[in-house]
Amino acid sequence: MEEFEELVADVFSRKCTSRTVLETITGRWAILALAALHEGPYRFNALRRRVDGVSEKMLSQTLQALERDGMVLREAEHTIPPRVEYSLTPLGREAAERLLPLIAWTEERMPDVVVARERHEAR
Repeated sequence: MEEFEELVADVFSRKCTSRTVLETITGRWAILALAALHEGPYRFNALRRRVDGVSEKMLSQTLQALERDGMVLREAEHTIPPRVEYSLTPLGREAAERLLPLIAWTEERMPDVVVARERHEAR
């Protein structure tokens, strides 16, 4: 941990590892997965249904990346069939709580976006 005491994160620097974390959590499927998991733990297929439109492969890759970065906890019960449940870690909960206002703002401002898109298309 001593090596990180002097670390200064700068997402504008291409060499900064914080950029990869930002890319992970701001990806379309990661934002939606974090928001869904903020509601509570989900099994894989239930989460896939909640995040409508995500493929099995993309959801799996997204969850692996979020687990790697310490935001998602994967708990597997060794039963037949295996039961795997995903939930947020404290770090993941904090990230989700910061993303939820962005999601709410996006939904609230859609009428303005639709008008802007129509105006743009009319040019």
